Amino acid sequence: MDASGLSQTAVAGRLGVSKEAVSQWLKEKSFPRPNKLLQFAKLLQLSFSELVINEEDDAPVIAFRKKSNSKTTKINVEKAKEKGRFLRHLVPYLPFDTLEMPPILKSPSCDYDYLCQVTSKVRKDINVGEVDTVDFSHLIRRFRELQAVIVPVLWGTKKTHENAIHIYLPDTQTTWVYLNLDTNVHDFKFWMAHELGHCLSPSLSGNEAEDFADEFAGALLFPKALAESVYHQILAQRNAQSKIVKVLEIADEQVISPYTVVNQTNKYAESQSFAPIEMGKYFGGAVTNFNKKYRNCSAALLGDIPKFNAHDFIAETEKAFETPFFEILRKYLKEQDKGPGFLQTITDMTLLDARSIHSELT
Repeated sequence: MDASGLSQTAVAGRLGVSKEAVSQWLKEKSFPRPNKLLQFAKLLQLSFSELVINEEDDAPVIAFRKKSNSKTTKINVEKAKEKGRFLRHLVPYLPFDTLEMPPILKSPSCDYDYLCQVTSKVRKDINVGEVDTVDFSHLIRRFRELQAVIVPVLWGTKKTHENAIHIYLPDTQTTWVYLNLDTNVHDFKFWMAHELGHCLSPSLSGNEAEDFADEFAGALLFPKALAESVYHQILAQRNAQSKIVKVLEIADEQVISPYTVVNQTNKYAESQSFAPIEMGKYFGGAVTNFNKKYRNCSAALLGDIPKFNAHDFIAETEKAFETPFFEILRKYLKEQDKGPGFLQTITDMTLLDARSIHSELT
């Protein structure tokens, strides 16, 4: 700051905070929020790694599920870690057995045969037949059995925003799964299965964890036995258009994305050294039109309401996801006399919505 000719007052003005806040940072009595920290770094012409020494013990472990090829930035990670630090306050209120660890995979791998074995076992555990459709209730109950807390959120449909966040707290060995309800039902189901993959493989991190979770989700929702049958059905079609119609029909039956149908069918084909299924240039447009026929999860649960209703949101999501999240919050907020700011921090919702939720819970 001295080298840049910046006083505490000047820094406060540039960052939109009080002079007292800057003073607290410099005295090591408080720490800037991630967005302010990054603005501070830019102001001082320092990289994030130059400004922050990451020596946090038991730091929250973060995994994202984002749309398309959007990149996970440092501010995304820091914001998620901040959520994790605040979630620690809720751990004593969890309704789970603290004496035993939930089951996890010993050596998670993206090997096709291994994934087939693992997902076959998971299907048995959730009472789903080898070629039966995995529905939302199967996935939700498995989360509960694995002691993972589902946190339903309304984050909109922006392509650059996280659509699911997996936060694991090593010090308390607790798992928190944020799911964005403003998502097409087929993508939402895949993301739920993806997050279930993370719950089963806490030993993995980074790209390795994301790759495994993706492969696990595909194999769980569209298993080998189904892929084998579908491969021959698609090959029997006369032309590219009839292939597309067949794939969309199967995706509709299984309530999954047509892309998952094709990807998993081709993984089966590769495992047998068969030729891959080619869908042609019109497939992408057909999938887009296919998705338009379905509502987002938020609309399906809450209806096309113009205004956020805290009572309905809590009631419907508690029922649909069998999540203890709001009951945990209710107890914590009352016992610790916390305000809506805490809610806003851990859910990333607007302050207005946070106040509505807070009022409903307290």
